[in-house]
Amino acid sequence: MSIRHGLLALLERGPRYGSQLRTEFESRTGSTWPLNVGQVYTTLSRLERDGMVVQDGEDDAGHALYSITDDGRTELHSWFGTPVDRSNPPRDELAIKLAMAVGAPGVDIRAVIQAQRHHTLKAMQEYTRLKAQALTAIPANRDEVAWLLVVEQLIFQAEAEARWLDHCESRLVRLAEAAATDPEPEPGKAARRGSARATAARPRAGR
Repeated sequence: MSIRHGLLALLERGPRYGSQLRTEFESRTGSTWPLNVGQVYTTLSRLERDGMVVQDGEDDAGHALYSITDDGRTELHSWFGTPVDRSNPPRDELAIKLAMAVGAPGVDIRAVIQAQRHHTLKAMQEYTRLKAQALTAIPANRDEVAWLLVVEQLIFQAEAEARWLDHCESRLVRLAEAAATDPEPEPGKAARRGSARATAARPRAGR
């Protein structure tokens, strides 16, 4: 989550102070990505260093206000106009866990999958409940619309994860069945596959 750009987006609506930015950020995202005041002010300091925001006086209560600069608006609009990069995805703990569980001694990977599926489906039910609660009335303001978009993304993400877990379990079942009918030891098979891959990788004559 880009806290930097999220704060710029809020500041484009007008000057804000740190605690106000945190409250509005969490309201817009339904507290899905909670912030602490320290994170907010650290980010504001970096934005100020980079010329994206400036301190703009104080409010009646003495809170230091920050305003977005022209450079900050340019940065923000560039962020809105640039697709989120998926070519270098962040590390996913679940994918790493299952990758490490494959063949790990003493680990029942199907039990790992089933436990995760139970947790994922429970989370999806909670997100669906929150969505239904949000839709009891027409969203009254932009924060409610924003929260609805966030919770729907969480639902779709949980649905995709549940389908992937089903796929992983099916693949493990097929591999177990194939191993039960294949008498060849795994090391020999691995050596043959490695040789075949090396042969396929060599350039052919005439190319």
